[in-house]
Amino acid sequence: MAARRVSLWILIVSLCAVVAGAATIPRHAPEFAMTGADGKQILLSQYNGKTVVFAFILTTCPHCQNTIGILSKLQPEYAKRGVQFLACAIEDAAKENLPGFIQQFKPPFPVGYAPRTSVYDYLQHPSMLILHMPAVLFIDRQRMIRSQYEGESPFYKDEEQEKNFRMEIDKLLKEGTVTSKSGPHKARAAQATK
Repeated sequence: MAARRVSLWILIVSLCAVVAGAATIPRHAPEFAMTGADGKQILLSQYNGKTVVFAFILTTCPHCQNTIGILSKLQPEYAKRGVQFLACAIEDAAKENLPGFIQQFKPPFPVGYAPRTSVYDYLQHPSMLILHMPAVLFIDRQRMIRSQYEGESPFYKDEEQEKNFRMEIDKLLKEGTVTSKSGPHKARAAQATK
């Protein structure tokens, strides 16, 4: 009987941690700073007034590399429509890995690096849980984070990924501006309904 109570208690605590750890959507996108391969600071606020697709990656992750390839393909088309793509590497050796990553994949948008802890805080991701990569934010023109996807999401299905990026971006471009908030939603719950 005591073992069942302990097991039940562990299950409840684990579920509470997951629910409490879900990011609030929509939410204001606070300032975020990353360092470019050239050592210069790149700020999210440099792109105020634009729709921003912000990918957090590991330079050595094949899934992240695939996502960067898709964003690189979409960038010329969507840049003309006021969309800015950004990427930020978060692994411990990001500073050393970034120049080779940029040389190999040639992303036509700013790519930098930042400490993992600041990214976890920014994504509202609990530090005790694994962050499946890549993680992508869709930020509207008023700097509201409207959706957030982590690597385990069906959003990243290989054959569907480009289509999913287009749908999210087009939805924000059609809206233009956010006139009302429907209140905070938990990101994982919102993703489940998509």
